[in-house]
Amino acid sequence: MEYQLEIKQIVDFPRCRIYRDFVRSLIANKSIRTNGGSFLFYYIVLCSYANYRSSYRRMEHITYQIGPGEWICTLADLQAWFRCRFQHQALSILNHLKDQNCITFTLLEKNKVVKFKITDWPKDNTVLEYNCPCKKDEGLFFFPIARVHEFISMGKCSEMDILLDLWIHAVYNDPSVQGSYSAPVVYYRNNSGNPLTSFQTLGDRWNHSKATISRILKKFEEQNLITLVSFKGRHGSMIYLNYYLSVMFDISDVMIDKEEIAMKMQLPIHIPENEAESCVSETVTDEQITVSENESCVPESHMKFIIRKVAELLKTQGIPCCECPQTQYILSPLSACKDIVNLYTLSIICPYGNTAYRFELSITPEDPSAQMAPEASQPALEGGV
Repeated sequence: MEYQLEIKQIVDFPRCRIYRDFVRSLIANKSIRTNGGSFLFYYIVLCSYANYRSSYRRMEHITYQIGPGEWICTLADLQAWFRCRFQHQALSILNHLKDQNCITFTLLEKNKVVKFKITDWPKDNTVLEYNCPCKKDEGLFFFPIARVHEFISMGKCSEMDILLDLWIHAVYNDPSVQGSYSAPVVYYRNNSGNPLTSFQTLGDRWNHSKATISRILKKFEEQNLITLVSFKGRHGSMIYLNYYLSVMFDISDVMIDKEEIAMKMQLPIHIPENEAESCVSETVTDEQITVSENESCVPESHMKFIIRKVAELLKTQGIPCCECPQTQYILSPLSACKDIVNLYTLSIICPYGNTAYRFELSITPEDPSAQMAPEASQPALEGGV
């Protein structure tokens, strides 16, 4: 009997939803730079303030009517949102977005008040054609991914543009995207279903050097905004977003385990040189693991480390025996190193006489020549009962 994991897709590919509060929290984060040439951040800020339906707003004893996709504010407000030193810089940003046919705007009250409108707002967000009090400080709006690519290609991206680009391209629990089961992963929709990327690819996308990309991503990691999972050789890196689940879906965020991701992505697993560096769970002890004697070139200590990781992975997939401290794990070889790929049978034995599980593991010791061909060093996990 084989098991298949069914996962429901919850991400809208043509459009991504963004919470207004999240965008406004970025405005308040002064540690992330906004100077750049793509203007993505500025446009998303305006979208986060745009109105859902017709309403009225009173400013300086004057009542203004605001339609769907519109908003009215002072020029000083825009200056603060855009983090501009002078008001003419904020106007320059508005004029650029107007030239790109992204917005229209009008200056009122001797150029002290700005009324702007998002050009394509009705196409991406529902328009409600009735008047009501304007209460929209919370909630979300939809943003077209195609528009993101237009802004990204305009020029060098600022740190804020890069963070928003990562956020908009996050995918979670999508069966067509590898690694999205573990946590929200950044995937740039290249029809491969593989979120692995390189600093060179990201540099070409954001118009920066590899060194700059490395510095920016490291900065995001230090601020706990992302989790960067890098693999040796030419395999590349995966970027996971922290706080994405709590912000977008109001559920608890999850911890990222590099070895677990490596097994799911069929990439080499790093075995720590000493136990102090190990992040493997202690739920499976050495007493529960039996490794049959064989001529394998994989050390027994490494095999036990891998079995613990496999047990953690199977536990997340709903196999109850992997939660029991009395379960026995028996590893038996099916082939030796002469076959390059080491094949093993992993038997999970229940001490209470319940159904036993059997899995087949294929393990390849990492070799320098294998880094040129990732498909030659892919750990696999197949099993049944």
